[in-house]
Amino acid sequence: MADHWLTRSGKEVSSIRMEQDPVPAASSGDTTAHSTRRRPRILMVAANAYPAMGGVETHLHEVTPRIARAGFDVTILTTDRTGELPVRQEVNGVQIRRVRAWPAKRDYYFAPDIYRTITGGEWDLIHMHGYHTFVAPLAMLGALRAGFPYVLTFHSGGHRSRVRTRFRRTQYTVLRPLLARAGRLIAVSDFEAVLFPRALRLSTSRFVTIPNGASMELPKDHPAPVEDPWLILSVGRLERYKGHHRVIAALPHVIEQLPAVRLRIVGAGPYEDELRRLAVRCGVADRVQIGRVDPEDRTGMAMLLGSAGLVTLLSEYEANPVAVMEALALRRRVLVADGSGMSELARRGFARAIPLDSDPGQTARAIVEHLRSPGPGDFDLPTWDASASSLVGVYRDVLDKNTVTPGIP
Repeated sequence: MADHWLTRSGKEVSSIRMEQDPVPAASSGDTTAHSTRRRPRILMVAANAYPAMGGVETHLHEVTPRIARAGFDVTILTTDRTGELPVRQEVNGVQIRRVRAWPAKRDYYFAPDIYRTITGGEWDLIHMHGYHTFVAPLAMLGALRAGFPYVLTFHSGGHRSRVRTRFRRTQYTVLRPLLARAGRLIAVSDFEAVLFPRALRLSTSRFVTIPNGASMELPKDHPAPVEDPWLILSVGRLERYKGHHRVIAALPHVIEQLPAVRLRIVGAGPYEDELRRLAVRCGVADRVQIGRVDPEDRTGMAMLLGSAGLVTLLSEYEANPVAVMEALALRRRVLVADGSGMSELARRGFARAIPLDSDPGQTARAIVEHLRSPGPGDFDLPTWDASASSLVGVYRDVLDKNTVTPGIP
């Protein structure tokens, strides 16, 4: 049987059967021509997308082609603060539309054309990714005004500004009326699935947990990376809350026991100069390399991750860190801070965790022990196929039950 959902006018229409669906088809007996059924139109909305490749951007890059292959027309609506990227672009069979955002050097992402693109389009479902910029409320307001059902994935993270972090409770209060109208709220970890119902005072029945996948593959004709047992990687944007400074501070103690150890900090950001100064003060500047890998160079990133003896992320806050999941996919040893979504990785045996307030000596002991330990054993990690399949299930459910009516609450 064909899937069904309600249009803005309330009329029930049939959708195309899921082609190459990552979940089992409900029936194979329908012989109606696929060409007679319209593919549901999904608009993904995010502050950033390809060619940027952070956590949210990687999530979109992985799931959207899979969802498109499952029988949906998928468009990504995102912003461009430079004015230099193409307004329209197709990547892996997915259309990307970009609108201008301001200011150029802040992360507020005020982009009024987000609202106008949504209200002026014909969409069956809007999926917002991230809640912490102006993009999400503009998108939700546009969806409500036009009567489109919508869902939101939180993709929560830390922030270098203590003021912005303290403002989160007020932000939850402001966003709650919009989030309460969502067809589904999606957490990427059990941590988020507990945090947000409490913070927003919403029933847990509104939430579903869909973790990021763990994938980092080399081209089939590319040689496998050779492990350097004394290479430590600290991954993530160069912000204080990411915890790179904790690894630098521990490095002199590590070198006392493992003289060949080196540290590579993989990322870019405003905290770079302070990290370099700290390396000088600790006397390890010759052992510390800092720099990003081109976000589009997935092979280069896979080679670097695959060569590491240990990958660390001693961050104050991570919901479900994609870089760590990629390291785990390459079966690297991983050390994380015991907090937020990273604690789940340790509980499941994927990584080792240490308290966030560990002093340099304690951190060093954990690094040395982990470097000397056997490599990770076999474990089953979430996959991007599973993530996309779960999202398809959410879309079907929301479209079936769509009762959104135009208007702002």
